[in-house]
Amino acid sequence: MTDQPIPQTDPKAGYLAHKAEIDQAIARVLASGWYILGQEVAAFEREFAAYIGARHGVGVANGTDALVLGLKALGVGPGDMVATVSHTAVATVAAIELAGAQPLLIDIDADRFTMDPANLTAALDAHRGRVKAVIPVHLYGQPADMAAIGDIARGHGARILEDCSQAHGAALDGRKVGLWGDLAAYSLYPTKNLSALGDGGVLTTDDDELNQRLRMLREYGWRERYISDVPGTNTRLDELQAAILRAKLVHLETENERRRQVAAAYDRALGNGPVQAPRRVPGAVHVYHQYVVKVAERDAFRQRLKERGIATALHYPLAVHRQPAYLDRVPLAPTGLPETERIMHTIVSLPMFGQMTDQQVERVTAALRR
Repeated sequence: MTDQPIPQTDPKAGYLAHKAEIDQAIARVLASGWYILGQEVAAFEREFAAYIGARHGVGVANGTDALVLGLKALGVGPGDMVATVSHTAVATVAAIELAGAQPLLIDIDADRFTMDPANLTAALDAHRGRVKAVIPVHLYGQPADMAAIGDIARGHGARILEDCSQAHGAALDGRKVGLWGDLAAYSLYPTKNLSALGDGGVLTTDDDELNQRLRMLREYGWRERYISDVPGTNTRLDELQAAILRAKLVHLETENERRRQVAAAYDRALGNGPVQAPRRVPGAVHVYHQYVVKVAERDAFRQRLKERGIATALHYPLAVHRQPAYLDRVPLAPTGLPETERIMHTIVSLPMFGQMTDQQVERVTAALRR
């Protein structure tokens, strides 16, 4: 029905679109009798790594664990600093502290919503020798400026862990995100572009040694079963989720393209009006995990859409450095975070998921034109 509410995101639609394949995958695992780190996980790791263009994939229990293990594999620990952005899901910053390190928060580029290279340079210069790693976040599906960020990080002796949790399949200058750093971490949460029906995460790398470290760290530090060579943890991607992800991975490019089609329709509807569409970056392939606009009268804008049965969301209503758990406790870049502060009060996420129907898109664009 055309008058049904339009959700901001719809994980159930992702299941229903591929129900037969997903149900078959689940039945296959249940019948196998093997439910932890079996053939499905191994196959998903190979297939996802091949899709990205990396040599290795390592499945873990969730995206936060992917970041924590990535940092530990890079040798990050107590006494180290890790630079990342404050405008991100809090998991990015929480993972740094879970690894025992101290976050150093960087401002964002006004056009990309991703890490500002100039602000990163100022921060690394101010904390020279202390920053062990940099975590650029490809937020909302937009690639960060990895050429500049990579040069700056390497020039300061810092390793690079890409947070690709919102950017499965995004690319920059013909090269997928996840291939620009030492390691890349991905969340497979149910709302992501590539999503499990529950929690899940995966890391990719071209480095054989990092691959081996990650595999040990995810399962008690075992190189040989029951013998811990190093302190590790238990963070394993389930066989069921791996099988589901394999069924959905083959449709990821098609669904990312659908997201771009929806984004293009929104762009046309907004035009040059008072609601600012996301900026398009030359050479970047955006996968629109979220379609985030800027609007001065945000509450009124959201209410008008709500009255038309169109849901919106805020990603994110409060930057990490402004949240109670981190307020006045986590160091910021010396120039502060002016752009992060500015956008907190103007950003809105419009409906965006890979199964949006033409009717849903038409309803949203009609409302935007009004």
